Amino acid sequence: MTEGAEGPERLDRFMARAAAAYYAGRDPFGAAGDFTTSPEISQAFGECLGLWTAVVWQAMGRPDPVLLVELGPGRGTLMADALRAIGGVMPAFRAALRLHLVEQSPALREAQASRLAEATPQWHDDLAALPPGPALILGNEILDALPIRQFVRRGHRWTERFVQNGAFAEFEAGPAPSLPPEAPEGAVQEISEPARAMAAALGARLAAQGGAALFLDYGPARSGLGDSLQALRQHRRADPLEPPGSADITAHVDFQAVAEAARAAGAATHGPVPQGLFLQSLGLVTRAAMLARAHPASAGHQLSAAQRLIAPEGMGRLFKALALCHPALTSLPGFETP
Repeated sequence: MTEGAEGPERLDRFMARAAAAYYAGRDPFGAAGDFTTSPEISQAFGECLGLWTAVVWQAMGRPDPVLLVELGPGRGTLMADALRAIGGVMPAFRAALRLHLVEQSPALREAQASRLAEATPQWHDDLAALPPGPALILGNEILDALPIRQFVRRGHRWTERFVQNGAFAEFEAGPAPSLPPEAPEGAVQEISEPARAMAAALGARLAAQGGAALFLDYGPARSGLGDSLQALRQHRRADPLEPPGSADITAHVDFQAVAEAARAAGAATHGPVPQGLFLQSLGLVTRAAMLARAHPASAGHQLSAAQRLIAPEGMGRLFKALALCHPALTSLPGFETP
């Protein structure tokens, strides 16, 4: 069997190629794009995450300097809102932080440079290029974009999905972690090796150098079976197996696997908890009400945007928050035990 763009291509490799083509030269965010993320919905989202990092910085002992990192920063909207909130509430943290952005897309780097010029960010292609030191790391809807492998139960064995001529093809499964010995006929097991590798790398870094990483993304709290591969184009469902670059292709995050990989590398973990509960505990509803009072003409938008982020029928239940951190950080905002 020959792999490659013309023949059977393992699903995770197809996804990686599709993501690279999709983000290479476009801005996919907002009404004119293919999807809208939380920072684009309400400025209160980024402000709350900024204040989260400020509180955690204090718990870390106020290191100076400290890296403030965002993975996949989009247009820079989240970070612009976070920095504004940090500067207003905790100027000492604002002075101590050094902004680093992990982003490969030239088009998005240009948008980030325009929005975040005052913070003099430094860009990196991947996590490994970050300089050493204590770090506070934000990742909003980054894990869902990492490639997955899909395995299908056929009789007493597992097959693996490949992509061929715009459709799935199944072949004998190669080596893979965590395939359950038993599963119903036709059951699908998804594994994101890049997500686990990222969690392990972050876990080792945070355990050795200090800090915390906060991820907000969608998926179940516990590992399980199921096919979650999906794609969006112009805010509508699309065929994820269309030619690479034509749509945004993602899958649900296996939060349990991510947390286990981080803990195995030496980090502590908090969560996952539903995004709605997490954001409410950070004061998002109160902040949205303040914005509504300050800007009466857009009050309805401010309040409805907040509800979209926290309501169970919106993004409040499917989306989760998960934190990885140095083991000394035994309590983090939004993850306190009731």
